[in-house]
Amino acid sequence: MNPLFRITFFLISLSVLFFSCQKDPAVPIPAPPVADAGPSQNLQLPLTSFTLTGSGTTQNGMITGYLWSLISGPNVPVITSPSSTTTTITGFLAGSYKFQFIVIDNAGLTGVDTVSILLNPSPIQTLTLQPGNNIANEINFAGNNFGGNGSAHDIDLDAGAWTSGGNPLNLRGAFKFDLSSIPPGATILTAKLSLYTNPTPINGDQINANSGPNNTFYIRRITSTWSGATATWQNQPGTTSTNQITIAHTTQPVLDLIDIDVANMVRDMHTNINYGFMMILQNETPYNIRQFCSSVHTAATKRPKLVVTYQ
Repeated sequence: MNPLFRITFFLISLSVLFFSCQKDPAVPIPAPPVADAGPSQNLQLPLTSFTLTGSGTTQNGMITGYLWSLISGPNVPVITSPSSTTTTITGFLAGSYKFQFIVIDNAGLTGVDTVSILLNPSPIQTLTLQPGNNIANEINFAGNNFGGNGSAHDIDLDAGAWTSGGNPLNLRGAFKFDLSSIPPGATILTAKLSLYTNPTPINGDQINANSGPNNTFYIRRITSTWSGATATWQNQPGTTSTNQITIAHTTQPVLDLIDIDVANMVRDMHTNINYGFMMILQNETPYNIRQFCSSVHTAATKRPKLVVTYQ
């Protein structure tokens, strides 16, 4: 074989071998999508809900899915739309929460971000109620279970049992405060009721506001609707003994009742329906009575007062 041909053949073979050993160009690895769970939030209770809004971007085509989940918090709240970019959160408590937001793209890759939410406790609010001329929400029921049927808007509210013209007459004072300014989600911390002795009693012996051998009485929560304009003994509303307050017998003719703890009853009024309070003697037998100033009494500072603190 011609020496020149041999050299040429060798060089061609070496060239083929060299190029056959070269690697293919590198295929780029897809970048994962980028998730954004939105800014941290510093919120003040009372709230019933708050909103999380996230977003996602990808270089691989499009975002195909989203997922919100809870990482940590004082309880497990409700994530109403976990697979949406925007969701409402309910059922939470005061404290610090952290939520995770995941986005998924059409390449099946995921991006993750988190957001922190601080829910500050509600400031303590104080509601003081001492209305005047509250006759629509106040009355003295006067009557008995033997046919007596009456009611009156007097300067006093009573729990008593006496006689009128020789006939038994029972007295039950009913009154209601307007609690509508307390937000529905608020927590009742304290509730203090004050009742002030009527210095000019118009019932009983008309001399002593408190009299009788056993004038112990209850303060109960009313459980059905009534109106101060139309209520009488016969159609008076019902009451419950649950969480009732017992006011002990007294021999003192004058005795104001200051800051009676009625928090449990007010909590029931707040979470259910507020029908107010009623005063009823423990034993409705003559001659026992307790007489307190009503909202129509001329002395404004002696009218029934309720002070509620809440968050």
